[in-house]
Amino acid sequence: MRYPLWRLGVFIVAAIWPLLWLYQAWASALGPDPGKVLVDRLGLGTLIFLLITLSMTPLQKLTGWAGWIAVRRQLGLWCFAYVVLHLSAYAVFILGLDWSQLGVELRKRPYIIVGSLGFLGLLALAVTSNRYSQRRLGSRWKKLHRLVYLILGLGLLHMLWIVRADLKEWAIYASIGALLLLLRVPPVTRRIPRLMVKKPSSATKA
Repeated sequence: MRYPLWRLGVFIVAAIWPLLWLYQAWASALGPDPGKVLVDRLGLGTLIFLLITLSMTPLQKLTGWAGWIAVRRQLGLWCFAYVVLHLSAYAVFILGLDWSQLGVELRKRPYIIVGSLGFLGLLALAVTSNRYSQRRLGSRWKKLHRLVYLILGLGLLHMLWIVRADLKEWAIYASIGALLLLLRVPPVTRRIPRLMVKKPSSATKA
């Protein structure tokens, strides 16, 4: 396995945040409603990991370092792990495991439907992220994994619906997402490697 220390570092950084938040909840450091804080932080963590995952390909093209791509699958799986924790925290702290309340929540808060669609998309990508699925699906694998762009849109819409009163933070994540999508437009993609080409020095020209 290439870049073992790099992979381990990514694993530790990704794993430490939920543990830290759980400790803060246990220590009564998350305010009067720690359950809601956990739900919100895990949801935001999902979006952040999705953006980080999408940034790996542009970073690889900009720097030429293969280590970015080496952890892309791991980051994608962490994104899925965070959304599972997000939904689990929602079921425990918001619904109280009372599934009859879910219908009421869906009517009152339709953004839950948008989030659920995003979860199903991430589930499909996580299940097919292995090499066996790549071989099995062939050219269809890439088409399936382009769902990540739709999932990003759903995630941003889900967040927008929740934080309508304060759009500053949302605008930051939306701008980053838009930039990452722009870097995948073919004319832009073709120009990315040129950014790293060094211009010949005056001494060389002479």
